[in-house]
Amino acid sequence: MNFPVYLRLGSLILHPHAVFEGLGYSAGFLAYLRERRRLGDVVSTESRTWIIVAAVLGGIVGSRLLYLAENPLELGSRWGDAAFLLGGKSIVGGLIGGLIAVEWVKKRLGVTVPTGDVLVLPLVLGIAIGRVGCFLSGLSDQTYGVATILPWGIDFGDGVRRHPTQLYEIAFLGALALLMVVHGDRLAATGDRFRFFMLAYLTFRLLVDLLKPGVFIGGLSVIQWACVATIAYYAPHVRRLTLELRHG
Repeated sequence: MNFPVYLRLGSLILHPHAVFEGLGYSAGFLAYLRERRRLGDVVSTESRTWIIVAAVLGGIVGSRLLYLAENPLELGSRWGDAAFLLGGKSIVGGLIGGLIAVEWVKKRLGVTVPTGDVLVLPLVLGIAIGRVGCFLSGLSDQTYGVATILPWGIDFGDGVRRHPTQLYEIAFLGALALLMVVHGDRLAATGDRFRFFMLAYLTFRLLVDLLKPGVFIGGLSVIQWACVATIAYYAPHVRRLTLELRHG
């Protein structure tokens, strides 16, 4: 397989990252509409609109900022490069930025009920589809792993067999989606689905990013430190969520 794996649609040659990112957003939105009908609204229409706007804008800002913070030296040398400043994104940054923005808006609106449950399956689906594009993009996407001698290592084009960390993430998200579908109802309290998703996904990223090249500070990358901070934020819920999933 030669990377990037361009997709052909008639005479059009499409980059896989753009195609699967678009598919991920579309599938996630459709899943959101379905989940909203299934779970119902816990806030008013006006409040929901503001919360959605906050989630989108906070996600965009957080995604860009954490991406830029990943490599401080590169950021310093390319500060005037608009393509660099606007080109990259971080899923972890998007989740954290969206979380912060939503909690701020909810506080301003006086909304005290958790609102994230409806987003869990849309996020899982959207991220998984987007990671297909990351994998097919090869080295240019910079989401590949370090070198490995394991038989499933993949040469993305530089002659080095690497951990296909994008595929690891897709497999993890598939297992997480199955767990939510089969046992999600055991998470009885409103907001617990989202709390469990954030804890599970960020713990996975904390571990899998050990297999990725990067700039490390104190043994962890900036993204991993962001995961640690957010896991600590949700830590008081870990024991209760674990017991709910085990015993219903």
